Amino acid sequence: MSGDQVSSLCEQLVKAVTVMMDPTSTQRYRLEALKFCEEFKEKCPICVPCGLKLAEKTQTAIVRHFGLQILEHVVKFRWNSMARLEKVYLKNNVMGLISSGTQSILEEESHIKDVLSRIVVEMIKREWPQHWPDMLKELDTLSKQGETQTELVMFILLRLAEDVVTFHTLPTQRRRDIQQTLTQNMEKIFSFLLNTLQQNVNKYRRMKMDASQEPKAQANCRVGIAALNTLAGYIDWVAMSHITADNCKLLEMLCLLLNEPELQVGAAECLLIVVSRKGKLEDRKPLMVLFGDVAMHYILSAAQTADGEGLVEKHYVFLKRLCQVLCSLGSQLCALVGSDTDVETPANFGKYLESFLAFTTHPSQFLRSSTQITWGALFRHEVLSRDSLLLAMIPKYLRASMTNLVKVGFPSKTDSPSCEYSRFDFDSDEDFNYYFNSFRAQQGEVIRMACRLDPRTGFQMAGEWLKYQLSSPVDIGPMNSKTGEGLCSIFSPSFVQWDAMTCFLESIISPMFRTLDKEEIPVSDGIELLKLVLSFETKDPLILSCVLSNVSALFPFVTYRPEYLPEVLSRLFASVTFEVVEESKAPRTRAVKNVRRHACSSIIKMCRDYPQLVLPNFDMLYNHVKQLLSNELLLTQMEKCALMEALVLISNQFKDYERQKVFLEELMSPVATLWLSDDMKRVLVNPEDFICYVGADNKIADPIMEDPCGLNRSRISFCVYTILGVVKRARWPTSLEEAKAGGFVVGYMPNGNPIYRNPCSVQVLKLLDNLLALIRTHNVLYMPEMVGKLGETFAKALDMLEVEKNAILGLPQPLLELYDSPVYKTVLERMQGFFCTLYDNCFHILGNAGSSMQQDFYTIDGLAAELLNSAFVNLNNIPDYRLRPMLRVFVKPLVLSCPPEHYETLICPILEPLFTYLHMRLSQKWQVINQRSLLCDEDTTDDNPESQEMLEEQLVRLLTREVMDLITVCCVSKKSAEQNNAVAADGDDDEMMSTEVTPPSSSELTELGKCLMKQENISTALLITAFTSLSWKDTLSCQRTTTQLCWPLLKQVLPGTLIPDAVTWFFTSVLKGLQMHGQHDGCMAALVHLAFQIYEALRPRYAELKAVMEQVPEIQKESLEQFDSKLLNPTLQKVADKRRKDHFKRLIAGCIGKPLGEQFRKEVHIRNLPSLFKKVKPPVEADILENNEDGTLITLFEP
Repeated sequence: MSGDQVSSLCEQLVKAVTVMMDPTSTQRYRLEALKFCEEFKEKCPICVPCGLKLAEKTQTAIVRHFGLQILEHVVKFRWNSMARLEKVYLKNNVMGLISSGTQSILEEESHIKDVLSRIVVEMIKREWPQHWPDMLKELDTLSKQGETQTELVMFILLRLAEDVVTFHTLPTQRRRDIQQTLTQNMEKIFSFLLNTLQQNVNKYRRMKMDASQEPKAQANCRVGIAALNTLAGYIDWVAMSHITADNCKLLEMLCLLLNEPELQVGAAECLLIVVSRKGKLEDRKPLMVLFGDVAMHYILSAAQTADGEGLVEKHYVFLKRLCQVLCSLGSQLCALVGSDTDVETPANFGKYLESFLAFTTHPSQFLRSSTQITWGALFRHEVLSRDSLLLAMIPKYLRASMTNLVKVGFPSKTDSPSCEYSRFDFDSDEDFNYYFNSFRAQQGEVIRMACRLDPRTGFQMAGEWLKYQLSSPVDIGPMNSKTGEGLCSIFSPSFVQWDAMTCFLESIISPMFRTLDKEEIPVSDGIELLKLVLSFETKDPLILSCVLSNVSALFPFVTYRPEYLPEVLSRLFASVTFEVVEESKAPRTRAVKNVRRHACSSIIKMCRDYPQLVLPNFDMLYNHVKQLLSNELLLTQMEKCALMEALVLISNQFKDYERQKVFLEELMSPVATLWLSDDMKRVLVNPEDFICYVGADNKIADPIMEDPCGLNRSRISFCVYTILGVVKRARWPTSLEEAKAGGFVVGYMPNGNPIYRNPCSVQVLKLLDNLLALIRTHNVLYMPEMVGKLGETFAKALDMLEVEKNAILGLPQPLLELYDSPVYKTVLERMQGFFCTLYDNCFHILGNAGSSMQQDFYTIDGLAAELLNSAFVNLNNIPDYRLRPMLRVFVKPLVLSCPPEHYETLICPILEPLFTYLHMRLSQKWQVINQRSLLCDEDTTDDNPESQEMLEEQLVRLLTREVMDLITVCCVSKKSAEQNNAVAADGDDDEMMSTEVTPPSSSELTELGKCLMKQENISTALLITAFTSLSWKDTLSCQRTTTQLCWPLLKQVLPGTLIPDAVTWFFTSVLKGLQMHGQHDGCMAALVHLAFQIYEALRPRYAELKAVMEQVPEIQKESLEQFDSKLLNPTLQKVADKRRKDHFKRLIAGCIGKPLGEQFRKEVHIRNLPSLFKKVKPPVEADILENNEDGTLITLFEP
C-alpha cells in the first residue's frame, strides 16, 4: 500500500462525497457517487488509512465525517477478520483523533463529535474489559487534556450506557460482561462524572463574570451540559447508593444548578429521573432530603424565576420538567409515608403544597393537567389525606379548579393568557379541545376525591357559583351563533362559564351524597338551588342545556322533598319541545337538538334511577306524553320513543304482569295499527315499493328544503324505535318473590332456575314478522339491480355517513360544526342517516329480543329458518360497514343469551353457514389488500383514491376484529377471555397491544364451543378462520386470536385422528403469522408460545412437523435433532419449560418477521470474549483460540 494510492483514492472519495451532498447534482450522478462510496467501504482493503486521511482536521466537515464513517464501518463489519496489530493501529489513531484531531469544543461540529464517540464505543463493545482493561484509565487521561477531550469522553460514556443498558444492541454475554464491569467500576465512574460537573460548573461561574473570558466560560458550560446528559444516562439504573452517596451530594448539586439558566434544564432532567425511580422503599428513603429547607428553597426560587420571565420556550420547557419533578416527589411521598419505612410527613409539606398549587393555577394547560394525578394520589392517601395542611388546601384547590374547568386557551384565540402557551403545546384547536376534554374528566375525578374529604366546602362553593351564573347577564362575546341572533356560540364567555360551573356542580354533588349521613345533607340549601334553577328562563340552547344538567345534578335532593317532582317534570317536558323560533321551517341546529335530546335523556335517567319516586306521578307523566304524541310533527321519532321508554321504565314498578301488559298494549296500539296495516306490509315486503315509499327513487330539485317522503320515513322510524324501546326497557321484577306475586313466573327449569315472561312479549311478537320482512328488504336493497333503482339524488343513499368515515379514519370533527350546523344538511344526508339508523335499530331489536323475551322468543316455530331468510340474505352485497354492526348488536347477543337447549336447533344452523361465509369473505378481502401492497411500488392510477383504500382497509381490519371476537365469545369461556381486552373501539390500534404475553393456560371451551366443535362443518370453519387469521395484516386481531382462541380450538380436536396435512397446515399457519407479525413483541411472544405448544403436543405423533421445521430459513439441523431427541425420549428428565421454549425460539428465529427498517440491514457480528466470571476448563475451547492469535489470553490493547 503506497501513500500515492491512498491519496488518489481519497481524492476520488472527496469528489464523490461532494457530488452526493451538492444540492445541484443530478440524481444519476448522486447515485453513481453513492455506489462508488458504498463499494469502497465494502471491498477496499485500505479503508483504514483512507478513512484516517479523510478525517484530518484540514478537510471540510463533510469529508471528515465521511472519513470517520469509514472507520466506524470497519469496526462494525471487519473487526472480526482484522489482525491484532491492525486493531491496535486503528484504536491508537482513533484515540489520537480525540486527543488532537478535532477542532476546539466550541468550533467542532456536533455530528463529528457524535461519530467519533460512536467509533470508540463500537471498539469498547468488542474488546472491553478482557482485551482492553485500561480503557477507563485512558479516557480519564484524555479528559485531563482539556474541555474538548472531556466532552468527547462524556459522549463516549453516555453512548456506552445507552447501547448496553438502554437499547441492548449487543449479544447477551457481551452485554452482561460490560454491564457487570461498569457496575464494578461505578464508584469511580460516578465520582469522575460528579467531579467533572463540579469543576466545570465552578469555572463557568467564575469566568462568566469576566467578559474577556467568555469563550472559556462557554467551553466549561458545554462540558457541564455534557456531564449532566451523561449522568442522566446512568442514574436511572445504577444502585441508589451511588446517587445518595456523600450525604446526597449529587442531589444537592442538581438543586443548586436549577438556578443556573444554561444548565437548569439538564439538572431538572436528572432530578426528574432520580425522583421517578422505583425499587425498594428503603432505598428511596434518602430522596426525602428533597423536602428539606435547602432543596425546597432552590426548587421554588427556580420556578418563580423561570415563570417571572414570561413565555420563553427554554424557560417553559424547564418549568414543565420542574413540574414533573414535583409530581414525582409527591408520588414518592405517597409511597413512603404510611409504609414500613418510618417516614414522617415532612416539615415542608405545606410549602410543597403551595408550590404545587402554583403549577395548578398556572395559565399553561399542560402544567395544570400534569398536577392532577398527584393531587388525586394525595387526596386518596390513607395518612396524608387526614393531614391538616392538605385539608386546608382543599378550598384553594377547588377554587383553582373553578378556573381550570373553564374551556379557554384555544391556540387560535387571544381571549386568555393560556392561549399563548397553547400555541406551544397544540397544533390546532381540535387538538386542544381533545386534550382539554380528557383533562376536564380527570379533574372532575380529583374534585370528587377532594369533596369526599370536605363535602360541605365544595357544595357551598358550587352553590355560590350557580347563584352567580343565574344572576349574571349573558355575554355572547364577539362571535354570534348561527342558531340565531344574540345567542351564545361554544366560545361565548357566558357559555364557557356556565359549562364549567355545571361540570363543577356535577362533580361535587354525587360524592356529597355518598359521604355525608342522611341527616347531615343540606337538603334545604339544595332545594333552594333547585328552585332557582327551575325558575330561570332562557332561550339560549347552549345555556339551557347547562340548566338541564344542573336540574339533573340537583335532583337527588327531590328524594327528600318529593313535592318538587311535578315542577321538575314540567320543566323537563317544556324543554323536550324547545325551539329558538316557534313554528320555524328551517332545520334545527345541533344545539337545539341537543337541548331536546338532553331533556328526554334526563327524563329517562330519572325514571331509571328513581322509579319509586316517580311512580306516584305516573298518570301526570303519561298524560304529558300522550299530549305530546298527539301532534305527529311536534317531536322527532327519537324524542317520542325516549318519552315512551321513560313510561315503560316506570311501568316496570307496577310489579303486576296483567296491569303492565294492558298498559304496554295501549301504549303500542298506534304503532301496531300502523305497522300491521296492509299498506305498510306491502311496503315492508317489497323492496321496490319500499324505495318508492321512503322517496329514494326521486330526483329532487332543491335537495335542502324539498323532502316529500320525509313523513313516510319518520313513520317507519317511529315504529322501529318504539319496538326497540319497549324490548329494551320492559322487564320483570328483580326480586323472585315480587315476580311470583305479580304473575311473571311461568315455571322452572330442570336446574331450578325460574322461567320468566315479559309483559311486552305478546305485543312485540305480533310485530316480528313485518320486522323480519323489513330486514330482508333492507338487505336486498344492496343488490346491484336494486341500487340501480335509486333516484339520481339518492344514488349514494346506502353509502356511509361522513361522520362514520371520519370516526373510522380517526379524523376529528371540526369544533364549531358540532353545535352550530343543522344536523343533516341535505336530503341525501337525511336519507343516509335514515338507512343507517334503521339498519342498526332493527338489529338492536333482534339482539335484545333474546334477553328480553327469553323462551317466548327462542321457542318461535322455525326461528332459525326465519332469521336465515331475513337477516342473512344477500350478505355478499352487504358492505363491511353494515355487516360489522350486525355481528356486534345482533349475532353476538343472540348467541350469548340463548339457553343451551336451543344450541342445536337455533345457534348451530345459523352459525354454520355464517362462519363458513365470513371466512371466505375475509380471506378474499385480505388477499386483495396483500396484492395491493405488493403492487404499491408500481404506478397504478385508478379511480380508487388513497383515502378510499385506507378506509376500505381499516374497515376490513375492524370487521376482522368483530368476527374474531364473535368466534371467541362463542367458543372460549369468559374466565380466560376476560384476562384479555374486549374488542377495541373504532380507531384503537396496534399501539394498544401489550408486549408481555403469557397466554392464559385456563382457556377452556364453553358449552356452546363444545357443541359447535362437535359439528364437523362448523369445527372446520372455526379452525380454518382462527389459524388463517394469524397471517392477516392486523396485529391486534392476531394477538387476541393467538392468546385466546387457537389452542383451545385445536386442543378439542387433538384426541381424534387428524390427517398429517391438517397438522402441518396448522403449524405452518402459525409460522406464517410469525413471518407477518414477528416484528411486534406482543404478537411474537404469543405466536412462539402457540407454535411451541403445537410442536410439543403433536411432534411425537406426526414426524411431518419435523419436515416443516427443516424448511425454516437458517435452521441449525444439529440443534433441531437435539431438541427432537429430548422431546421424543420420555425417559430423559424434562428441561425447564422456559429453557425448552427459548431453544425452540432459536430454532424458528429464521421465520420471525423483522421491522422494515431491519430487513435489509447488514448484520453486525460481535464475538463473545473469554468469560470473565467462570474459569475456563482445559482443553481450551476453539473460539478462545480464534480470539487470541497466539493462544494466550493477552490483553489486546496495551496502554
